[in-house]
Amino acid sequence: MRTIKWRDGTVVTMDQTRLPLETLFMEIKTCDDMAEAIKTMRIRGAPLLGAAAAFALALTAYHSKAKSKEKLLDELENAARILKETRPTAVNLFWAIDRVFSKARTSSGNAEHLKSIVVAEAQRIADEDAAANRSIGKNGAELVHDGDVVLTHCNAGELATVEYGTALGVVRAAWEQGKKIRVIATETRPKLQGARLTTYELKRDGIPVALITDNMVGYVMYRQLVSEVIVGADRIVQDAVINKIGTFSIAVLAKEHHVPFYVAAPKSTFDLTRKSADVTIEERDAKEVTRIGSHHIATEGVDVLNPAFDITPFEYISAVICESGIYYKEDFVKFKASSK
Repeated sequence: MRTIKWRDGTVVTMDQTRLPLETLFMEIKTCDDMAEAIKTMRIRGAPLLGAAAAFALALTAYHSKAKSKEKLLDELENAARILKETRPTAVNLFWAIDRVFSKARTSSGNAEHLKSIVVAEAQRIADEDAAANRSIGKNGAELVHDGDVVLTHCNAGELATVEYGTALGVVRAAWEQGKKIRVIATETRPKLQGARLTTYELKRDGIPVALITDNMVGYVMYRQLVSEVIVGADRIVQDAVINKIGTFSIAVLAKEHHVPFYVAAPKSTFDLTRKSADVTIEERDAKEVTRIGSHHIATEGVDVLNPAFDITPFEYISAVICESGIYYKEDFVKFKASSK
């Protein structure tokens, strides 16, 4: 299933804040509306953010009344600025914006031709992500064996991508190969993406899944209930993987209990010119921690720390799975070279 689609000047995608209680599709027609949907996490997941940002530029171009290429480029530049201010950590969003804008800036022809170039490039980014995820799934399925129990964190499935998923793409591919596997999904506080979204996807597809709270990971590993961990990534830099908050804790526990820890992500997530110290970790609203939905669960006025992501050094990562293959930590020099 395609998570996001372009329909003649409208982008159709699911409001992920309504799941699993309600399936609601949004029709987005402006860059500002797309930016708001990204900020409020109605659209989330690193690869999907890339496609959404690209389509936001396509909306800007498609609905522009600019008569000159220069005026249209100014509008696209302003749209790009708005989008880049939405969420600072996932690199796919920045990568997609820069790719579309670069294509627009170097294209020849008039404003009308430029509009078609921008729309086509956005669609190409979406199609490439769908294909990359299928390849990630196929490559990663080699690491999953019949009877395995896979632990995953947050949601790195179809809902986080254009199609199929990254970490859950590996699970899907293994399941489609006939391997009788099971999944343990962490609830993923504070936004509960594992409880709301990962279990939704897996139950829908008939893949056995058990839900645990985040603080149960050590217990299930101590009891030897986990065969491997597979997570996604929001940014992969020279020395670490940046992913949903809680990933690092799981990686440390996995290393202590000799459980393989795999990261599944497309190359659009790579940012190998930077190190982890260069990355801005998004801090989100305290209400996400002090409330569940509209219900208060904390003492009024308490101080809150709410980073959306954490940093997992490569020493804790067994392998990175991408569309071109599987790379182990001892191969990472080659891994970086091949991704440039």
